[in-house]
Amino acid sequence: MENSISGKNEKELRHFIDDYKHFSLVRNFHLADFITLANGLCGSYSIFSCIQYMITKEEWSLWLGILLMPLGMLFDLLDGKVARWRKCSSLLGQELDSLADLISFGVAPAVCGFVVGMRTFADTIILSIFITCGIARLARYNASVASLPKDSSGKISYYEGTPIPTTLSIVAVIAYLFKVGQIDDNLPGGSVELSPNIQLHPVVLLYALSGIAMVSKTLKIPKI
Repeated sequence: MENSISGKNEKELRHFIDDYKHFSLVRNFHLADFITLANGLCGSYSIFSCIQYMITKEEWSLWLGILLMPLGMLFDLLDGKVARWRKCSSLLGQELDSLADLISFGVAPAVCGFVVGMRTFADTIILSIFITCGIARLARYNASVASLPKDSSGKISYYEGTPIPTTLSIVAVIAYLFKVGQIDDNLPGGSVELSPNIQLHPVVLLYALSGIAMVSKTLKIPKI
């Protein structure tokens, strides 16, 4: 079974190389690919907007950064529906989707956490591990999607581990904390001194739990 899956992936890769060896990016994009890029655009601007808040302390900048992440999720949901409707999924689209998801639901939420006060050495280690878990989760999905159970339309039945867009639940928590003024020095739980020179904000453990859930093999989440 494993050899047949590997052979299928190799065949798809050769087909991709033959089709796109000398291709024009824009001309070979499908409608779903442009929607996927809109997801990546939302995530990218979200990062810059959060950083702008850190510099200027203009509240609208952080709100914009927060709101752009769920907007990216809407594009992420839409691109899959459009690809199945038009029956035009491709290896290029799959890779685009993973890269866009990593920006919008991996890097952007981590940057948002950093901006609102999770900035100690221990905090940034956990935020970095969170992003790394997102990378590993997306890579595993791309490598195993061909072997996952699917319905008649080609839609997979379940995810192994939590899908990376579920990290928006942490963003929702941050939005609430920002609204009630519990950021920076007022983060819930304050900070814990792990050693004389290392402190950690307990709220950053939400990122650790999310990262663990993403790479879990035993968690099987039905796809809606």
